Formats: sequence, C-alpha cells, structure tokens
Amino acid sequence: MTDKKNHQITLARRPEGIPGPDDFALRETPVPSPADGEALIQNLYLSLDAAVRSWMKEDCSYFPPIPLGAPVRSTTLGRVVASRHPAHQPGDYVVAYACAAWEDFSVVAGDGLYPVKASPDFPLHYHLSVFSAMGLTPYFGMLDIGKPQPGETALISAAAGAVGSLAGQIAKIKGCRVVGMAGTDAKCRMLVDELGFDAAINYKGKNTEQLSREIAELCPKGVDIFFDNVGGEILDAALLNLAMFARVAFCGAIGDYTKNGPIPGPYHYWQILARCATVRGFLTLYYKDQFPAAIAEMKGWLDSGQLKFTDDISEGLDSTIPAFAKLFTGENKGKLLVRLTNENL
Repeated sequence: MTDKKNHQITLARRPEGIPGPDDFALRETPVPSPADGEALIQNLYLSLDAAVRSWMKEDCSYFPPIPLGAPVRSTTLGRVVASRHPAHQPGDYVVAYACAAWEDFSVVAGDGLYPVKASPDFPLHYHLSVFSAMGLTPYFGMLDIGKPQPGETALISAAAGAVGSLAGQIAKIKGCRVVGMAGTDAKCRMLVDELGFDAAINYKGKNTEQLSREIAELCPKGVDIFFDNVGGEILDAALLNLAMFARVAFCGAIGDYTKNGPIPGPYHYWQILARCATVRGFLTLYYKDQFPAAIAEMKGWLDSGQLKFTDDISEGLDSTIPAFAKLFTGENKGKLLVRLTNENL
C-alpha cells in the first residue's frame, strides 16, 4: 500500500445554504494503516444523504459535527483491505454506517462495520441503497412507528425522494390510502402513475394554510400516519390535519438543514395534544439486529413487483460535490450514490 494515495474531500468551512465547491477542499494523503480493533476499507460507493448536511453544522444534534479540515463523514460500501479486527478479513465487503468518509480509503473501528455479501440476485450497490439505511429507514419508520392498518391514511413528505417513495409504497402494501407531497407536478404524477400513491400534492410556493387545505381535501378523515422528512411549514400543515391517535414518524427535516440560526416552530405543536398523537424520532442503526429479516421481506416485495425504487449513481470522487447538491435542489432521480473509480487491489 506504500505506493497508493488516498484522495479525500474535506470540509473547508461551515456551509451556508446548499453546499458548494468553496465549502470543501481536495486533499491527497498516504493510505492509512489500521490500529488494533480497526479495519482499512477501500470505498467502492459513497452514500449521499441529507443527514450529512446537518453534520456539517456546528450545532449538529445527534452526531458530533464534522471538524473543519476533516474528511466529510459518510456511509460507504467498501472492501476490507487490511484488518486488525477478528470479525473482518481482507476481501470482505462491508457497509460503514456514518463512520467512513468521502475518500478512497477509510480506517474504521471494526465494530462500526456491517458485513454484506455479493449476491447473484442483485447488484452489490443495493447494500448501499434499497437494502441499506435508505431502504431500512422507511421500513422501520413506517412499520414500527407508523404501525399502518388497512384503511388508514398515510401522508408522506418528500415523497418522491428515495426514503419517502419507499415509505409510501410500504404503507400501500399494508393497505393504507397514501398521499404524497413533492415539489413538482411531474414528481406528483410519478408518485400516482408509477408508484401507486392514491394522490399527491405539489407543495412548491404554498404556505401552511394553503397546504393544510389541500391535505384536508385529500385526507377528509384525517392523517393517521405522517412520515415526515421535511419539517417546517409542511410539518405544521400536517399537524393541523392529524386524525385522533395519529402517529408521526420523524425521519428528517431536510427543509431546515440548509438554514442557519434558530429554526422556528412547529407552530401547531399543540395539535399533538388535541389529537392524542404520538411523535417519535428514530435512527435506523438501533434496529441493526433486525436488518436481515427486514432485507428478506423487502427483497420479497421487490421480486413480486410491489416495491419499486431507482438509484442515481454518479461516477468518481470529483462528482461528489455537485451530486450532493442535487439532494437540496430536487434534481436527483432516486437514491444518490457515487461509484468510486478505484483500481482493483
């Protein structure tokens, strides 16, 4: 490994708004060596997730903020190159959940690696898309927190995104009426015509009152399950339309990630009391022991055609920054990944 170089994207400053090239720096370093309990992995794919934007903030809530000058923390799919951890051997494929980085090679604590295997039944990168946190987040969020029942109404924000689109389809599989919220008419048509949603709302340019009226029209009996990826005015509009004993699965707040300073609201938080609703946040990592069973069930839905998804894959480390920005402009066409063009070792 002495002749190898590690190319990294580091955080140069705290971004304001949508991250751009000036917020990052490229760096070349020697390939690191693992210490006791660690493994060195060659990253094959990077997962681009909205949560990474929140980790760039100085006041990041549930993970330590990414230090300035450090490689940008990320979930990756890689191959073990060297290991000083008994559970991982060179050649093994692993997913590093939020503990690797935007770089060619990462040294990771062995306990933070989730082993996966190549399969003739699906591409290897599925372990970083539909069978990773992207797919398992809506699976556990909808089933464990939403607890869908036939005939109930589920409302999904950012429904055309990778997570939201799966959450809505899982609710449909469980017999719910499903309404999605997306940012363009084309995405709304896709939700209904291609993914089987019952209805969709274009939220662009609408205030809380307008959104609340549209939700009420499409959910006349109220919203039993709100799967929220956005926060902000969309959350407030949904709170005004909760059914009694509704469940709110707090998955993310992408609408707030690019804002600096105090975030207002929600202004209609009192509706949780009025509707005897339950609100619960969740992190998929805490379901790790249930991953195999969840993946098996999701594979069955994929094989039967009940579940559909799309990957949006960019090529090479230098494509990472513009690809990441697509998460916040709505340009992505599915789960965003970067395939690194490392040579085989």
